Amino acid sequence: MAIDEPIPPIPESEALDPRKVALGALLFDDPRLSGDGTVACVSCHNMALGGSDQFARSIGAGGALGVVNAPTVFNARFNFAQFWDGRAATLEDQIDGPISNPREMGSSWPEVLGKLREDREHVAAFQEIYKDGIQVVNIKDAIATFERSLTTPDSRFDRYLKGDAGALTEEEKAGYELFKMYRCVACHQGVNIGGNMFAKIGVFGDYVADRGNPTEADLGRFNVTGRSRDRHVFKVPSLRNVALTAPYFHDGSAKTLDEAVVVMAKYQLGRRISDTDLTRIVAFLQTLTGELRGQPLWQ
Repeated sequence: MAIDEPIPPIPESEALDPRKVALGALLFDDPRLSGDGTVACVSCHNMALGGSDQFARSIGAGGALGVVNAPTVFNARFNFAQFWDGRAATLEDQIDGPISNPREMGSSWPEVLGKLREDREHVAAFQEIYKDGIQVVNIKDAIATFERSLTTPDSRFDRYLKGDAGALTEEEKAGYELFKMYRCVACHQGVNIGGNMFAKIGVFGDYVADRGNPTEADLGRFNVTGRSRDRHVFKVPSLRNVALTAPYFHDGSAKTLDEAVVVMAKYQLGRRISDTDLTRIVAFLQTLTGELRGQPLWQ
């Protein structure tokens, strides 16, 4: 890989406690974390659907409709903050939000603790790993450790970056060069091809006004900081596995990659992309699909 490339390949996974990963996986799939026992973390972050749910907005406990598109949990460990508005600094901090949100899990930590402490197998599993057993901090640690295991290395693009020139077609290579030429990499760079900065949606034009029907969620980072300059500012999403995670943007308004690229070119770059360039850039984006635990996600 050339030293001046703006995107490095996903690194080798760091060693994680396999007991915590396994326990976290169980908790991630456990609907008892929701108030009515109908929703688990996996409901919105499905391993078979690119770590998302492919809905514009997710369905929470009691059939409640969420306010933003659920981002993928894959490679979330590489994000510099969590949630679209970046209000959580770590994966552990992020877990608090869905648990208590009435539109998501609709529960509370006392309720979750009560349910899990009634499960003898969970009690034994926690006591084997954590001296103080089932506690909120330990639940969060186990789930976050599992989430840190969800990296997707060895995409065709990663192999290309590592020196395999034949990993991409000529069209895909041209798409990557256009991705850089159009300056998409100004926001989508780093190991996660995003996830490491905030940016306003609508640099060249009022995206929200043009879309219509503005909501409080459209205010983005402003809802966290209260600063006027943070209106419509969001964490730049990762483009890893982006071909699997439609629909796109915080509002789920773009149904296809082609549409998403056209909208981003208009509102973030102030440009119109030709049909040929669009085809090539989308072809490049489709090379970003990696493998989860050695199994290709594109199969």
